[in-house]
Amino acid sequence: MAENREVLNEEEQLNDILKVRREKLATLVAEGHDPFTLTKYKVTDYAAGIKEKHTDENPLQAAVAGRIMSRRIMGKASFFHLQDSTGTIQCYIRRDDVGEDAYAGFKKMDIGDIVGLSGFSFVTKTGEISLHCQSITLLAKSLLPLPEKFHGLKDNDLRYRQRYVDLIMNPDVRDTFVKRSRILKEIRAYLDGKGFLEVDTPILVPLEIGSAARPFKTHHNTLDMDMYLRVETELYLKRLIVGGLHRVYEVGRIFRNEGMDPKHNPEFTSIELYQAFTDYYGMMDLVEELYGMLAVKICGSSVITYQGQQIDLGHFERLTMVEAVKKYAGCDYNEWADDAAARACAAQKHVEVPVDATKGTVLLELFDAFVEDKLIQPTFIYDYPVENSPLAKRKPDNPAFTERFEYFINCTEYGNAFSELNDPIDQKQRFERQIAAKRAEEPDTGAEVDYDYITALEYGLPPTGGLGFGVDRLVMLLTDSPSIRDVLLFPTMKPID
Repeated sequence: MAENREVLNEEEQLNDILKVRREKLATLVAEGHDPFTLTKYKVTDYAAGIKEKHTDENPLQAAVAGRIMSRRIMGKASFFHLQDSTGTIQCYIRRDDVGEDAYAGFKKMDIGDIVGLSGFSFVTKTGEISLHCQSITLLAKSLLPLPEKFHGLKDNDLRYRQRYVDLIMNPDVRDTFVKRSRILKEIRAYLDGKGFLEVDTPILVPLEIGSAARPFKTHHNTLDMDMYLRVETELYLKRLIVGGLHRVYEVGRIFRNEGMDPKHNPEFTSIELYQAFTDYYGMMDLVEELYGMLAVKICGSSVITYQGQQIDLGHFERLTMVEAVKKYAGCDYNEWADDAAARACAAQKHVEVPVDATKGTVLLELFDAFVEDKLIQPTFIYDYPVENSPLAKRKPDNPAFTERFEYFINCTEYGNAFSELNDPIDQKQRFERQIAAKRAEEPDTGAEVDYDYITALEYGLPPTGGLGFGVDRLVMLLTDSPSIRDVLLFPTMKPID
């Protein structure tokens, strides 16, 4: 009963606040001072800039705009904190400077209101660079109260749903998304400097490919055809390599109709890039250089801390999958005489595999069971079995394996790369086997072979290295964020009933 009374009291208090704020707005409108009719305010400086540029010899004359975050009314003079996109600055306002009406209007303002003010910078007796207000204008009235400052906005579910409040109340959150923007800017600058061309490819695609990823399906009314939100950008980008654009990349939104957890969101951002006349080793070199550069630019050092774990992004270990399974599982692929021997080894290690599992399939299962959770420091795992690499080129000296790698950091896969398969005959056969296997597993699937892509390969795809990696996981790593929802401004959420 006591808890119910507390909830009712909170609701009553909120209703009282809402009523008072709307009454204040009504009074402003009646007096001809409707703040929502104002269209602009000339801003000359920002909070952070004022603090950087102020000197005692040359106080800065400035006009700023932002949100009132706290205030301390003291009769004829008051202090308050104003927050803009760069941070907060303390402001001092005095009745004798702004006039009796303006000061009375200020005292009626609420925390959360958006104001514009002009004045000059100075240093208070406590040593804080502040702004001495000479004029103040209410630019927008806040009709809802901000969360109480000391406790802030802590409920994660509410934070993700009301990101606008989260950004107001939590400076670290704003810093995360500023860093996200910087990370993308640095990646683009790096790739542009390497001669890559940024392109856009279709998000709505006409067929469901044989990928393991489940797509979102929609319908195009004019064409009267089903269409799908893309689950990758790969096949269109490699068409461009065929067309002679020999270094291309796309920063693209990807959509997968699958589960959600701290590392997965149905809508996410990936970067895929393709470079003609190189192979997967070229892509390894690019990843190592790119990640080391980003760590230094964003975090100040190639050695970062992620969730309490020190990670050295300046160095990547390189292991074949066979070497990794031998190192961590104690099973040597090269000693398996045939598929049956591989399955027997899996049984000894208490790893379940299909009754008809091949040596390559067993290797993959042992990797999942024993290796991935050991890969804390950055590690390239390369030379994947052909069984799960339908788009990668076979190794010329060992066709059971492909020229493919994934790289792992803190026990998590961060990216995937190939020496791209450019044999149209082999590619067609792999696609058809992939679709047949999917239809056997899911008879109602709409997956089809992308025969237009096969046609493109028949015109000739040069030897090409390709790489894809998730931007969101990279941002999580460089901002020490535990969940993908912490680095998406508006993550997918179930609606509140």
